[in-house]
Amino acid sequence: MMRRRSTSLKVLALTGFAFLYLPILTMVVLSFNESRLVTVWSGFSPKWYGELLHDDQILGAAMISLKIAFISASLAVVLGTLAGFALSRFPKFRGKVALTGMVSAPLVMPEVITGLALLLLFVAMESLLGWPKGRGVVTLIISHVTFCMAYVAVVVQSRLADMDGVIEEAALDLGARPWRVFVDITLPMIAPALVSGWLLSFTVSFDDLVISAFVSGPGYSTLPMVIFSKVRLGVSPEVNALATMMIVVVGIGVVLFTWNAARLHRMRQREERAAAAGL
Repeated sequence: MMRRRSTSLKVLALTGFAFLYLPILTMVVLSFNESRLVTVWSGFSPKWYGELLHDDQILGAAMISLKIAFISASLAVVLGTLAGFALSRFPKFRGKVALTGMVSAPLVMPEVITGLALLLLFVAMESLLGWPKGRGVVTLIISHVTFCMAYVAVVVQSRLADMDGVIEEAALDLGARPWRVFVDITLPMIAPALVSGWLLSFTVSFDDLVISAFVSGPGYSTLPMVIFSKVRLGVSPEVNALATMMIVVVGIGVVLFTWNAARLHRMRQREERAAAAGL
């Protein structure tokens, strides 16, 4: 009975992995297809990677996406950290319910509604204030910060809720000002949450399509928008090559992160064993 259950679990696991990764593997293989028709295999060739490196439209869109994602993630970490700190460390203040609702709204609201609301806001601001003039990088950054900071606020608030506040209270009792406590004690302790929030915001911003389509203007198409426009006319080998390169970059990052985490874990174990031996 146990052997039958173990076999069933293995079959289900293999089926799930195949469902998730076979399409990715197929795309990687087709990126080396010599034919422009992805449905016809005509031989192995890496020429589409060379074509991709000379595609000014894709390279320009990639630079715009990287720039917007980096700036948006950095600003989102600052604003999201302040919002998460206020929600976690100040249990009662006027407007807390409104702030909680504004932080949670981008997480549950459909992207179509968010994109349309931001577009109407920018149009109204341009007609009343004269800023921002048209849609471009500024409107994209503001829009991406709007929904990215919500993710950061949730992550930081969760980390602060699990963190023991005794150290902060001890520092205040010893005469440290609240700002010094926040900079010297709170920030280092929530640093993993800040890094996680930044990486999550960068990924969400770089991957966004719906909201970017509403608030971008001519000449400011992001990489997901360019890929979507190309796929509508049929999947091209350049798109497969681009996706494969992104998978390789992400895979290398995951491997390096896993290796570093395992190295730190082994170092902590050696230190604990050395401390136990010393006792």
